[in-house]
Amino acid sequence: MTIIVIAGGLSHERDVSLRSGRRVAKALREAGRQVIEADVNADLVPLLHRTDDPVVVPMLHGGLGEDGALREVLGVLKVPFVGPNGASSRLTFDKSIATSIVRSAGIDAPLQIALPHDIFRELGAPALMDGIGEQLGYPLIVKPSRSGSALGVTKVEEPGQLASALVAAYAYGPVAVIEQFLTGTEVAVTVLDLGDGPRALPPVEIRPESGVYDYESRYTAGATRFVTPAELDDDVLTAAGDLAVAAHRALGLRDISRIDVMVVESRPYFLEGNVAPGMTETSLAPLAMEADGTDVGHVYAQLVDRATARAEGRG
Repeated sequence: MTIIVIAGGLSHERDVSLRSGRRVAKALREAGRQVIEADVNADLVPLLHRTDDPVVVPMLHGGLGEDGALREVLGVLKVPFVGPNGASSRLTFDKSIATSIVRSAGIDAPLQIALPHDIFRELGAPALMDGIGEQLGYPLIVKPSRSGSALGVTKVEEPGQLASALVAAYAYGPVAVIEQFLTGTEVAVTVLDLGDGPRALPPVEIRPESGVYDYESRYTAGATRFVTPAELDDDVLTAAGDLAVAAHRALGLRDISRIDVMVVESRPYFLEGNVAPGMTETSLAPLAMEADGTDVGHVYAQLVDRATARAEGRG
């Protein structure tokens, strides 16, 4: 087989995607696999057609990569790929839908309001502030419904800051999510399924120097301290892992995902899911893999084999 690692694309997270793709491609080559790196452009489909036994590892972040569109195309072309199908990716990528699904499954998650830009523009901010404050309270978190890497995310301390936070979120999409701000310990739980069912890798605790895990904190070396496993009681770590696996199942994910969790007074809450976890030098999933005694190359080599077996009806 030939593994095609697709990275780049045209989303706001292109640079992060390219870094993730390069790392995964390098790790797979070191694991003895034949790898081609590709971007999303007019050459991609011809490349898939002329490659013998291609298997795709989608490392696109945001937009085209995590909204299910590329995965739908791969399904049409009958090209096996690592990760969830298009429908599950689409549900997970939209934070307003994902949170509703998770809450319906009995999983704790913050209260949330989804506000389309059209409604915000027509009704105006003043008409909405009081109602939002009464329902959710302050502080709040405002973020685009369909975006990643904390782009367009703002913490809102008081009503006067809400309108500008919404405008910032709308720069990344037509729907903003307004959510309860939870204070606690933020952890990222990578969920891995190599054929024996999904299991949680050791949770990674996130300690940003700025106090907010924003884009700069995520991708600037040294801006955030990561502790693996998180410095929480064993029963809390187990509860966070159980919640992540339950969310992974509820969203219909497969192979690998990352579930972001906030632990508030020993109780974990779902924040969001990621269908293509970052694999850069500052990403969280590789830290979880290392703590689990494995590495990126070993994991993705097994996931590629699993995707191939699935396409052949063997798994």
